[in-house]
Amino acid sequence: MGRILAIDYGQKRVGIAVTDPLQLIANGLTTVHVKDFWDFLINYLKSETVDCIVVGEPRTMQNQPSDASRFIEPFVSRLRKNFPALKIERMDERFTSKMAHDVMLAGGLKKMQRQNKELVDTISATIILQSYMLSSEETPKNLIP
Repeated sequence: MGRILAIDYGQKRVGIAVTDPLQLIANGLTTVHVKDFWDFLINYLKSETVDCIVVGEPRTMQNQPSDASRFIEPFVSRLRKNFPALKIERMDERFTSKMAHDVMLAGGLKKMQRQNKELVDTISATIILQSYMLSSEETPKNLIP
């Protein structure tokens, strides 16, 4: 069994989280600059078995694609083109940045640490991954194509 990798894609940074090989625990991995992402992903996929990539999908409160979707769609298309054998999934990412800040506050991080946008992106990717894992548990496995 391979890992599940989650991506919180932004215009400047990409937050990345992964599961353990048994797909039980979501862990924040890192945040990389957008220009370095593809090299990072290629190297990661060479060293680790990944079954699925989950990409955060920005939505509005009316459950419509947000303005940021125009950046995500080409990114997901490129993922599918470059890695056709990998399962690519989308996961609603509404409120993940707010939840990341709440987690940092609850964890006792000081104000300067909470302003670290790279840390927010990594935590956001972890929240996306946790949400995906929870939604997958609720879906009967025999109904998944």
